[in-house]
Amino acid sequence: MKLAILALALAVAGCATTTQEGAAPAAAGDKTAIRIGSPFKPGHILVDAAQKFKELAEQRSGGRFAVTIDAGTKSEEQIAELNSKGELEMQSNGHRSLEVGAPQYFFFNAPYVMKDFDHFMRVWDGKLGEAARAQVEAKGNAKFLGIVYRGLRQTTANKPIYTPADVYGLKLRLPNVATWMAAWKALDANPVALTLPELYPGLKSGKAEASEGDLPQIASFKLNEVQSRLIMTNHLVQTGGMLVNKPFFDKLSKADQDLVVKAGKDASDWANQKMKTGELEYLLNLQRAGMQVVIPDADSFRTKAKPAIEELFRKNWPVTTWAEVLAQ
Repeated sequence: MKLAILALALAVAGCATTTQEGAAPAAAGDKTAIRIGSPFKPGHILVDAAQKFKELAEQRSGGRFAVTIDAGTKSEEQIAELNSKGELEMQSNGHRSLEVGAPQYFFFNAPYVMKDFDHFMRVWDGKLGEAARAQVEAKGNAKFLGIVYRGLRQTTANKPIYTPADVYGLKLRLPNVATWMAAWKALDANPVALTLPELYPGLKSGKAEASEGDLPQIASFKLNEVQSRLIMTNHLVQTGGMLVNKPFFDKLSKADQDLVVKAGKDASDWANQKMKTGELEYLLNLQRAGMQVVIPDADSFRTKAKPAIEELFRKNWPVTTWAEVLAQ
């Protein structure tokens, strides 16, 4: 009995190491809570990525991490702010943190800038992406763990759209993103700013007549119930981010930091592969749900938007040029 007690005492003493800040870590049996917020509903690829992170982090930590996911109850803006403040440890979200923390690099999330996801990742993994991530960490208290491909953004409406002339005066739902609104105003649309929780009711009530978004967004918000046409404008290579609150991350032990970074990367890679192989399935399911697919003259949209995008690089994103981005 005495030997058992002695062994237990030695084991406890061996666990009582300190972190870099000198505070003892959680005692054996305690759990570290990680709350992940996402503005999207279950079925969206960013929620899938959060669920994969939960699975990996809990498994690899031996249950020391307890991950919960809040999906589809708050806006992108609210979640990014809560994550910055540390009221959410993580977010699996759109790029609000990039927009606020590194606005001169927001071309990563702008219409017509990127050619495809591989092109996006070449630029993101280069010096421009490195600078953007550093600014988000410094100004937004959020560290990128991974990029998640959400597919190409398309347009929904209750009428067919073939050329920019068909969007003249169209009340198009957009997130409250000034650069996106500038691009669509150049196409003569009439942008209506609505958050994601307002998306479906806004279309149903007629506050907006049309929307644009990636296929997982269109599917998970069941826009087929309020929009009859799916127009393949392919106007934005849409990604999202998995981010962790930087002060929370910095307080973790080195081993747990490595675990969180690896789980974030692996969850993002898993989601990217799922999206690359499943994007067509989203399209087919929306067709089966009753949406009519329209193939517009996509090049005519890009051509008309080009002067507005070039102007945005000059005024909003002067750290580079569109030509430099396209060359990578």
